[in-house]
Amino acid sequence: MKNYKEEILRLKKEKNAAILAHYYVRDEIQELADYVGDSYYLSKIGLELDCEIIVFCGVSFMAECAKILSPNKKVLLPNTEAKCSMAKLASQKDVISMKKKHKNAKVVSYVNSLTEVKAVSDACCTSSNAYNVIKNIDANEIIFIPDKHLGNHVQEKFPDKKLILWDGSCDVHDNISAKDILNYKEKFNSKLIVLVHPECKKEVRKLANFIGSTGQIIDYIRKCDSKDFLVITEDGILYELKNRYPNKRFHSLNIICNPMKCITLKDLYNSLLLEKNEIVLEESLRVAANKSLLNMLELATR
Repeated sequence: MKNYKEEILRLKKEKNAAILAHYYVRDEIQELADYVGDSYYLSKIGLELDCEIIVFCGVSFMAECAKILSPNKKVLLPNTEAKCSMAKLASQKDVISMKKKHKNAKVVSYVNSLTEVKAVSDACCTSSNAYNVIKNIDANEIIFIPDKHLGNHVQEKFPDKKLILWDGSCDVHDNISAKDILNYKEKFNSKLIVLVHPECKKEVRKLANFIGSTGQIIDYIRKCDSKDFLVITEDGILYELKNRYPNKRFHSLNIICNPMKCITLKDLYNSLLLEKNEIVLEESLRVAANKSLLNMLELATR
């Protein structure tokens, strides 16, 4: 039986490749990755890397972001079935139609969107930098696409701005209810610190001790004296949490994103070996989408 781990490490060195992985992918993929993080972190890292090939272990929009920002690098997606269902909920045509209805509004698209949508957006955002992007963008009226829950969460922080929300959501996070959390705490530990991803519904966010992206959740735990946490996001994050904080205890609701989990070691090996599933984008589309991603990076750090 082939030792995929050894072969992946050999090929990576041989081809001057870097493996990027999101916190939601399988544990064994995170273990082998050069960089593991949330969407914002990975978008910055991909831009800075001095390598010839990026193998992106995440869903397709993430790999596309890497290609948009790093056109001279070959970007590979190990499994083409790794597609975010939310990214498909809004089309470029939808955005153009909304812009016609709201002529003074600027468009901020969550990175969980199609490249075609980014191409007609003024800026992008991630769950970790949405506050700063909305705060700093020069507009009081903002079309926010496609996640209504993240948009609603940000709107609460900026009542002086009007966010026009698209009716989209992550089916994984949207499936979580307040009752799920209350029942779990009642059964196991009523004093659990509840950490919630902003893609969750308002009823869930109301029960949170902290709301943030995967990276922000990890950082919050580092600064928190408590030992017991209920983590309300995809279970892949538990690998990083348990490794980083071995003296703390983590509970979950067994939340699984199947597209993230579909990437296997065999997929990663074959992608590196054959340099298959390369991300290819039309240059005019890439250039247009690049503007919105670069605007995100600028607005997020202003």
